[in-house]
Amino acid sequence: MGVRHRARIVALQALFEIDIASHDPEVVLRRCLDRRPLPQRASEFARTLVFGVLEHRAKLDDLIQENASQWPLEQMAVIDRNILRMAIFEFAVAGTAPVKVAINEAVELAKLFGSESSPRFINGVLGAIVAKGINLGEKAKD
Repeated sequence: MGVRHRARIVALQALFEIDIASHDPEVVLRRCLDRRPLPQRASEFARTLVFGVLEHRAKLDDLIQENASQWPLEQMAVIDRNILRMAIFEFAVAGTAPVKVAINEAVELAKLFGSESSPRFINGVLGAIVAKGINLGEKAKD
């Protein structure tokens, strides 16, 4: 398992707890990193994912809702919602991963942590977003 994949797992676990329990993000991330130590660069990547998703959550949620209109965000599985947020953040906001990599990673996380239908759902929503050519990052403002 690659180090960036492990960082995504840590970030997902932190985002999940923050989403369901509204715990302090700094404390949650520190605890997750204590349980799953990562090299410095991977820890920084996990931190970027967590705090980037939190910073852009409203835009990410709007985008998810537009592309998964049959599922109100509040009724969506918490794990699926956070996998989507993370993947969209990576390819459409931060540009830290190519689209294909972000989608593949999201589907793999869905297989590990989601329900039986999660991988297909995640792939469908992300595919719809990519098909629209949406970019929320700095370059999109130019």
